[in-house]
Amino acid sequence: MAIVRRASSTKLMSNSPCKIVCFIPARAESTRFPGKPLADIHGKPMIVRVIEKALKSVVLNGVYVATDSEEILKSAEAFGCKAVLTSKDHKSGTDRIAQAARDLGLHGDDIVVNVQGDQPLFEPQMIDEVIAPLVADASIPMSTLIYRIIRDEEIHHPNAVKTVVDTNGFALYFSRATIPFYRNSSITQVYYKHHGIYAYRNNFLQVFAQLPLGFFERSEGLEQLRALEHGFRIKVVVTDKDSIEVDTPEDLERVRETYGKMI
Repeated sequence: MAIVRRASSTKLMSNSPCKIVCFIPARAESTRFPGKPLADIHGKPMIVRVIEKALKSVVLNGVYVATDSEEILKSAEAFGCKAVLTSKDHKSGTDRIAQAARDLGLHGDDIVVNVQGDQPLFEPQMIDEVIAPLVADASIPMSTLIYRIIRDEEIHHPNAVKTVVDTNGFALYFSRATIPFYRNSSITQVYYKHHGIYAYRNNFLQVFAQLPLGFFERSEGLEQLRALEHGFRIKVVVTDKDSIEVDTPEDLERVRETYGKMI
């Protein structure tokens, strides 16, 4: 059974027609970077640095860590953060926050924001940007952010997920490969990197979590492909804000260096 910590004073059930709640999924084990959520960034765990950024958003009704780890949960609580303890069986962060949303009793039309726990430098404004399509259009089930790549090394690096979109701003595909391929050398080559920040309507989030894993999701290791494979649209918003995703110890050092310049 899931345990909801520090949530009694902010139980998200009221007469308000719609809540906007942010969850930060974090799991105990990472094959690429063990112990990543608790990595120190100038005196605080990385997961806490992400929470601090999210709490600066003025549009949110709540911010929670969703984790399968007692250690991560206790670390978040030690800094006064709210947390939900979830099952260890979830295959993705989206599945984890779907459980957390159920445990907190969110309504179907509430908006759930998913901010990855390895983006301690994301800008709070990015939350406003990612929820905008869902606020404007009730037919959109899910949205996410992309950023025009300016660092050449990210064009070919598999940790920088590339994205292609249609003429209406909906995702066509996400890949760790370099897409699109420019056969015609006269075309200006532009690439977009996916930021792991999503917004969902809670009723769609619960459907998403019940869908079987797709072939491309398993192949690329990208959970958002599950939605595309099952015929759901993902609205894409281009942000002018970049954010370092900590996938390696080298990324962590870049983040620490950046934080050092900010304090």
